[in-house]
Amino acid sequence: MRAMAFTDFGADLAATDLPVPEPGPGEVLVQVLASSVNGFDLGVLGGYLKGVYDYDFPVVLGKDFAGTVAAVGAGVTGLTPGEDVFGVVMRPTLGQGGYAEYVVVSRQYGLAKIPDGLDHTRAGVLGLAGSAALNAIDAVAPAPGETVLISGATGGVGAFAVQMAAARGASVIATARPGAEAAFVTGLGATWAVDHADLQAQVRAIAPDGVDAALHLAGDGLTVAALLADSGRLASTLHYLPDEPGRDIKATAVMADPNPATLARLAADAAEGRLRVPVARSYPLAEAPRAIADFTAGTVGKLAVTI
Repeated sequence: MRAMAFTDFGADLAATDLPVPEPGPGEVLVQVLASSVNGFDLGVLGGYLKGVYDYDFPVVLGKDFAGTVAAVGAGVTGLTPGEDVFGVVMRPTLGQGGYAEYVVVSRQYGLAKIPDGLDHTRAGVLGLAGSAALNAIDAVAPAPGETVLISGATGGVGAFAVQMAAARGASVIATARPGAEAAFVTGLGATWAVDHADLQAQVRAIAPDGVDAALHLAGDGLTVAALLADSGRLASTLHYLPDEPGRDIKATAVMADPNPATLARLAADAAEGRLRVPVARSYPLAEAPRAIADFTAGTVGKLAVTI
């Protein structure tokens, strides 16, 4: 099968011909039609997860996937070949990924059916970023009328989080450069767009006593936490936990949990129009290195890789 993989630490991502993997007990073989670029993928490619995960070279990149069931392993129920599925590759080692024609995934975790109304490309960028956004929003639990600051609002996780916070009735302050980025976040439901280069002054002008909750998805965690009101809530996907004596801040480090219920909820919301999936650009599999380079340079929304 065709895949985009790297053969050792420091090696470039390159087109590779690999055997089609076989599903074991409790596993599903998916014919992949779409994937995406996530920050996690950059960490894998850069070797930054060495010591955290075992690298099973050649490592195929791509945490997200969407496609059709090609085969099922022993003991798998509720899925048959030809059904449309999506999710997040949650294997114990780094080896198989979504930048390939096929991937084997667990039936029990990181996998859900694609409902009618959701195409493979949008499903292929939804799993990891959508789960992280929903987990972060749940951690701060914004109530109607509260003000939520989202630092890193133009990225994939941020774009979903802006919509989720606004849907719960919160007023969202989203970081975005003036112009196209600001129009992007306000189009997703943000009440205000603020430039990260002047974050403190602009947020204080909107919320002099501080915001009720904040999502730290990018930028300096200390700066974001300083803009919280007393008793404010912080969720950080970058695992920043403030240590400020005298301030009653509830802080949560968030790791995406793409369990089947979360994935099914995200897919239903996207299929029924409650959640916009902002695909900025799609790249064919052979151009995955370019997609990663563009992601590193900074993009608005999600970048898809189609197989």
